[in-house]
Amino acid sequence: MKKIILTSFTSLILFTIITGIIYPLLITGVAKIFFSAQADGSLIKSGDKVIGSELIAQGFSGNKYFHPRPSAIDYNPMPSGATNFGPTSDTLKRLTELRRKEYADSNFVPPGTYIPDDAIFSSGSGVDPEISVENAKLQINRIVKARNFDQNKQKALKELINRLTNKPQFGILGETRINVLNLNINLDKI
Repeated sequence: MKKIILTSFTSLILFTIITGIIYPLLITGVAKIFFSAQADGSLIKSGDKVIGSELIAQGFSGNKYFHPRPSAIDYNPMPSGATNFGPTSDTLKRLTELRRKEYADSNFVPPGTYIPDDAIFSSGSGVDPEISVENAKLQINRIVKARNFDQNKQKALKELINRLTNKPQFGILGETRINVLNLNINLDKI
């Protein structure tokens, strides 16, 4: 019996050290060497100051910036989650209609224009950093008006959207999208 207990305890300690210390340190070291930016959180910096992460949405308000998807958690990554309203929820229906109206009004969207789902519905995580290209293009009029852009700057803005658009990974995984933080950082450079 003592031998079984000793063997079990030794195995517990050995596997705890291997899987709890050695393996995580090895994987972290490999990630730091080969994928340094990703291992550090895909941070976006301006000089030495961290502005944000490519992986976590930030709430942008005001008319001068592109707005991300709505967030049920106010873009706080700690609780990360959605509203959990079901498709038959009256609350969800009222919320989406309110968002649709506010989006159309603030972006000068003509009646009858299709508004992309990512402009109305929050993501499952609440911190989705990307929006559809259609969503970004519908926000152009608001930004052009708020920044008082002339034709040249408006053209530069459209070219910026095209340049920063991310295609599906490997051509098949995901959707065509654009990172809102990168878009807004580059918007300030126009």
